[in-house]
Amino acid sequence: MEPVTESRSRRRMTGRERREQLISISRTLFAEKGFDGTSIEEIAATAQVSKPVVYEHFGGKEGVYAVVVDREMQRLLAMITEALAASHALVKLERAALALLRYIEESSEGFRILVRDSHAASGTGTFASLISEIASQVEDVLADEFAGRDYDPKLAPMYAQMLVGMVALTGQWWLDARKPAREEVAAHLVNLAWNGLTGLDPQPALSLTTRQQAQAARPRPGEWVNDKELRELEKAREKELKEAEKARQRELKEAEKARLRELKERERQLKEAEKERERVLREAEKVREREERLRQREARLAERAARLEQAEPSE
Repeated sequence: MEPVTESRSRRRMTGRERREQLISISRTLFAEKGFDGTSIEEIAATAQVSKPVVYEHFGGKEGVYAVVVDREMQRLLAMITEALAASHALVKLERAALALLRYIEESSEGFRILVRDSHAASGTGTFASLISEIASQVEDVLADEFAGRDYDPKLAPMYAQMLVGMVALTGQWWLDARKPAREEVAAHLVNLAWNGLTGLDPQPALSLTTRQQAQAARPRPGEWVNDKELRELEKAREKELKEAEKARQRELKEAEKARLRELKERERQLKEAEKERERVLREAEKVREREERLRQREARLAERAARLEQAEPSE
């Protein structure tokens, strides 16, 4: 009688429960085999239902695939959008990179579906369209930063594509590599994006705010620190960044003063060298003039001696 009871239990599954079951099964199959490698028969058999049940809920394989892709896109987009709500540009970058890596770690199947297929059944739900969506949000952030730093805001779209593309491709690589840990990968991503190749930190690390937020999220995936703690952490990080910026400005001023001192010293040395050169030239000119006077005197003496010889009577 037990098998009959289980069968009746399955039949009593509500429409919503059945739909969620089919979505979950399809998600796993699409991640493993891709859209073309998955069939309605396989979805139905795994769910232990007939094919008409799948058609009833989704109309076909294309329908369930579109639902799976849309859910994954919305989840990842929500995580990135939340990360970009931070106040400081560096914190935005850190959290966005960490959000993508956290999504990959917690929803590997979903990310595989997003990057594996660009099937027409997904409509606009392709990885490329997702990247464009994220880039448009990053573009707004960069435009504000550029305006505040006297850069051309019109370049923000191009830089947004560069930045998001770098993070997305790193995420695809990390999907299989999984080493180093996501916080370390995020730190290196931010290191390259924030400091550039010429200013790479040999031992990069995420800011204290982001590290604490990531640690708080690990025991309960999907949850962040509360708003009050987050504001306090952001204030602390902003203070830290301001102090770092002041220190950098002091260093720049000191470097500029040192450069000016060096320029003045070089100018002084050049002036002294020029004076010395002029003195040597004057001395040389004096020597030349003395030599010229001596030659003229010798010539006059020779001429006088010649006249005296001519004036003497021959014997």
